[in-house]
Amino acid sequence: MNRRHFLKNGSFAGLTLPAMLTGTAQAAAMNESVESASTGFALKDNDLVEVTIDELQQKMQSGSLTSKAITKGYLKRIEDIDKKGPAINSVIEVNPDAVAIAEAMDAERKAGKVRGPLHGIPVLIKDNIDTGDKMMTTAGSLALVGNRASKDAFIVKQLREAGAVILGKTNLSEFANFRSSRSTSAWSSRGGQTKCPYILNRNPSGSSAGSGSASAASLCAVAIGTETNGSIVSPASTNGLVGFKPTVGLWSRSGIIPISATQDTAGPMTRTVRDAAILLSALTGVDSADAVTKQSQGKSQKDYTKYLDVEGLKGKRIGVETFFLRGNAKVVGLFNKAISLLKEKGATIVEVELLKLTRPLGEASYEVLQYEFKDGLNKYLATANAPVKSLKQVIEYNNKNEAIAMPFFKQETLISSEAKAGLDTKEYTEALEKSTSSRKIMDELFQQNKLDAICGITSGPAGCIDIINGDYSTGFSFSSPAAMAGYPHITVPMGFVHELPVGFSICGTAYQEGEVLSIAYAFEQATKVRKAPKYLPSIG
Repeated sequence: MNRRHFLKNGSFAGLTLPAMLTGTAQAAAMNESVESASTGFALKDNDLVEVTIDELQQKMQSGSLTSKAITKGYLKRIEDIDKKGPAINSVIEVNPDAVAIAEAMDAERKAGKVRGPLHGIPVLIKDNIDTGDKMMTTAGSLALVGNRASKDAFIVKQLREAGAVILGKTNLSEFANFRSSRSTSAWSSRGGQTKCPYILNRNPSGSSAGSGSASAASLCAVAIGTETNGSIVSPASTNGLVGFKPTVGLWSRSGIIPISATQDTAGPMTRTVRDAAILLSALTGVDSADAVTKQSQGKSQKDYTKYLDVEGLKGKRIGVETFFLRGNAKVVGLFNKAISLLKEKGATIVEVELLKLTRPLGEASYEVLQYEFKDGLNKYLATANAPVKSLKQVIEYNNKNEAIAMPFFKQETLISSEAKAGLDTKEYTEALEKSTSSRKIMDELFQQNKLDAICGITSGPAGCIDIINGDYSTGFSFSSPAAMAGYPHITVPMGFVHELPVGFSICGTAYQEGEVLSIAYAFEQATKVRKAPKYLPSIG
């Protein structure tokens, strides 16, 4: 099952911008100076556009900026761009303690303590990841409003230890797009509709829609999303980002509202490959509350930036998914150009048909997700501080509050999942065996062709927001093989079709993050096609 793309109910007034408010006028308005009287630092709003972690660290190290000033600058951008102006509606909640955290990091730096590359760096995280603070964790569902976690998710704890500033939480497709078979991506009953910052009447894809749109619009330094099948790489592709779904088990999933114990993982959503590598490095580690992380021992790295090599394509054998050599001419044209670049940079190209081999596994994978969603969500809610304590109670809440919880599409997926039995049933174990056979398929394809990676088109250009009819296919998707296998998958900007970004996917085998990053970095540095969004109201 491919991850779908989702919307929001509370922002319909923002779907059509006033005619006088053009993308150019908005861009000019965004350059206003942001003054922090309490810090004495003047920060132009444009100073944060497309800025990298390294650049922010250099400014803090030189004393030209502080984490407090940077944090206030991002909060101002969220207020102006996310809530006013273009109103992309990507941030579901800001952290009331963000400035205080930044002040503490500034004090540490002044005292000579710098924890690492994330020290003082503002990060946005998806609203299905627990934070043991004043913010809620709801997966975008009104049924979970009031759920303030008792403690941080493992990866949030690591973020804090690395010195990051938790800036806020991002909107998402409700329950990570596991609520309805007729849903609209980037919509949740709590957060409403998130929009694509490139063209505002286009869907930013999901389920990590808010993290994608916010990172693309430079509302944070970097963001974190989660993926079961496409929920990082698809919105990253649609928003012109680097999105990295690591090997399942490289990052802990404890404290994250689950769908699938087999396929779930969180991952970076950033504007550069280097920033993705920095964030990836900080959050690896074994967590006793997530048994799968034990498999990463001896396989994970503490610094993935060492793999970033501009010559990373030289001598590589890369499989090219042949399914993507047909379809939308403009998209295929970008793909063919990317393949030519791989050859120019010293890679050997081998045509493969991975999708043909893995597509028959899709139905089994969806079966697994339903079983594991019921099991995992019930376990999460049983100890959470939410007003509902089970999937059954979520369904009941939605039925009782249909007008506000389900105004556009219903909850078929929640209902079908609730109907499943336990994980000891034959139906589940057989589906799991079939779904995870994708690992053997990918391993054999890599071995037989002596491949270092397989590439493809991540997804097509963003479709239009359609709250009535829901999502529709744009003809391309490469998320499922790596998602079902639990293998690493990174997307890097490949180009634009009518101002809409399209991503280039690179997949590897288990714990080959370094290899994937090396290829992705070399491709990024040879192309450098990413550009900031213009917030166009529409196109054509």
